[in-house]
Amino acid sequence: MTDHAAQMMEDNLNQVWNERDPATRLKAIEKIYSPAATLNHVGEQVSGFDAINRSVSATQNFLPADFVFTTLKPVIINNSIGRLIWGAGPAGQPPVATGMDLAHFENGKIRSHYVFLDN
Repeated sequence: MTDHAAQMMEDNLNQVWNERDPATRLKAIEKIYSPAATLNHVGEQVSGFDAINRSVSATQNFLPADFVFTTLKPVIINNSIGRLIWGAGPAGQPPVATGMDLAHFENGKIRSHYVFLDN
């Protein structure tokens, strides 16, 4: 599970948070998240594939178009919980914001995802 969970967290960052096309992103969400998954970030909690997709779109709409999320440290898995440290900023530039994702895995998919913004 450790390697699979770590890969899912990286896929979530790349295929969900960095994907600008909502239809393509929804397919990734359906592959990575459980149907009853929750996304918790910046004062918001949503549940389900469509709500997660809308929440990610809202975040992307707030950010400049050239912003990307990158993994800053290797993913760490502790039993059914994963941690990913990320940065966000213009592609090819140092991040202007950093944060951390915590994910709880259940039956091989993300059941709950918590996003923490450092700055």
